[in-house]
Amino acid sequence: MATFKELTDFFQQVGAADVRHTTKSYLAHAIAVHGDLKQWGCNEELQSVGLFHSIYGTERFQRFTLPLERRDEVKTLIGKRAEWLSYLNCAMDRKHFDNEALKDRGPEGFLDRYTGEVIQLSPRDETDLNTIHLCDWLEQVGRSKDWNYRRPVYRKLAEQLGGIALDSYNAAYADESA
Repeated sequence: MATFKELTDFFQQVGAADVRHTTKSYLAHAIAVHGDLKQWGCNEELQSVGLFHSIYGTERFQRFTLPLERRDEVKTLIGKRAEWLSYLNCAMDRKHFDNEALKDRGPEGFLDRYTGEVIQLSPRDETDLNTIHLCDWLEQVGRSKDWNYRRPVYRKLAEQLGGIALDSYNAAYADESA
C-alpha cells in the first residue's frame, strides 16, 4: 500500500486536489474524512477509503470523476478491498440505497448506478460502506447547511453503527441551530 503522501500526491497528479467541495477543496475534504475515520478507530484500509470515497464521482459530487477505466491504478494505491468500497460509495444509487437502508429487515441488495446491477454485499462490506458513507456526510453537513438531506437515512445508519458514529452524528446535528 502507498504512503499517505503518495495517496495525496495522486490527487494532485490527476487534477483533483483543488476541485471545490462544499467550502473547501476536494482533497481537504478527503483528508478530513480520512482523519475522522481514524478518530472513529477504523483501520488503515478504511481510512484509505476515506480519502478515495468519491474518486469516481457520486450522484451528488460530479466536479471530479476519475474514469472507471483507471480503477486498477487506485487498487494498486490503496488495495483491492479499499478500492471496492470506494467504488461502491461512488456507484451507489442513493434512492435505492435509502429505500433499502430504511427497511426493518435490512437491505436486500445494492444497486450499482453505473451498471444497473444489483449486488449482494457481505455484512462486513455493508457495515464498512455505511461507516464511510455516514462519515463522509458528517464531515460536510455543517458546511453545506443541508440539514435535512437524507436525514432519516443518516440517522438510521448512525443508530445501527452506534458508538462514535452515533456520537458524531449527534454532535454534527447539534450544530444545526448555530
